Amino acid sequence: MKFINPCLLAVTAVLFVNCSAKKGVTSLKDVYKKDFYIGTALSADQIEEKDAKVDSLIKKEFNAITAENIMKSMYTHPQKDKYDFALSDKFVAYGEKNKMFIHGHTLIWHSQLAPWMEKIEDSTDMKAFMKDHITTIVSKYKGRINSWDVVNEALNDDGTLRQSIFFKILGEKYLVDAFKLAEKADPKVELYYNDYNIEEPAKRAGAIALIKKIKAAGGKVDGVGIQGHWRLQSPSIEEIEKSILEYSALGIKVAFTELDITVLPNPWDLKGADVNQKFEGSAKMNPYPEKLPDSVQTQLVERYASIFKLFLKHKDKISRVTFWGVYDGQSWLNDWPIKGRTNYPLPFDKDLKHKQAYDSILKLKKTKE
Repeated sequence: MKFINPCLLAVTAVLFVNCSAKKGVTSLKDVYKKDFYIGTALSADQIEEKDAKVDSLIKKEFNAITAENIMKSMYTHPQKDKYDFALSDKFVAYGEKNKMFIHGHTLIWHSQLAPWMEKIEDSTDMKAFMKDHITTIVSKYKGRINSWDVVNEALNDDGTLRQSIFFKILGEKYLVDAFKLAEKADPKVELYYNDYNIEEPAKRAGAIALIKKIKAAGGKVDGVGIQGHWRLQSPSIEEIEKSILEYSALGIKVAFTELDITVLPNPWDLKGADVNQKFEGSAKMNPYPEKLPDSVQTQLVERYASIFKLFLKHKDKISRVTFWGVYDGQSWLNDWPIKGRTNYPLPFDKDLKHKQAYDSILKLKKTKE
């Protein structure tokens, strides 16, 4: 019998284990690929691939992308007769290159308007703006962008229509017009209404009524985007589930479009994501400037696990789950509603390492399988 060196056997075994481990490498997009898209919002730097480590993480973990800011009207349409698509083109190309689902955000929104838009006072001028703006942008990316947030945040928290510049000049008909214009520019693209707090009962009722009105008037609405800027204890899983069921009953898709979970105290128990609200900071409002305590980390783990457990329960109704940012250091919640805080709302920390919350999301799938 030929002698085999035991040391060689040991080395071979280690190599085999290492290779097997590499083959078994998992990611969010891989484990949820049969359920729904797992997305993230990209900053301008990420669209331009300025940080190789961040870029590698994005490509590994996500199969859907939303532009965090650069497709908003102040950037894409800075002057009445001038569009700027430089970064939007790179965003779409990035998604195409990496075979990702590409979501456009957003066409009509009362915030982050170019200054010239805020000066529109006449209904004829506003109609002309909407037609030109929506038609130009949607037509440009026809067949390349998979879905659009046509109208963003048109409701107050009590479910009534927000007194935006669009509503003040055109009335609620602007909502129907926006969806009709988008459909005409690209009949095949999926069209969404997107808002925060629309899992809360009063605002949910308002959103359902709004979507029904748009559809009854001939507007095409394919889905609703529930932003998901949530907290450790609220909204309740029960209210989130009711929302999935009630929106789905309208015959539309449900997406969770801007998911993050703040672990910090908010002034006046503030909910939602009204970017115009700002508050003064204090040590009390920034309790974890260096590190998140284990007790709070555990709460975050449990919160993400319960949310994704619900998502899996209703995966047949959910089209996409998108985190609002790639990692904690990038999160807008570090500056809202109080500037300069340190928040920990995402599955990846400021050093791009996955957190226990990430593990809890993966574990749900592994347990089921």
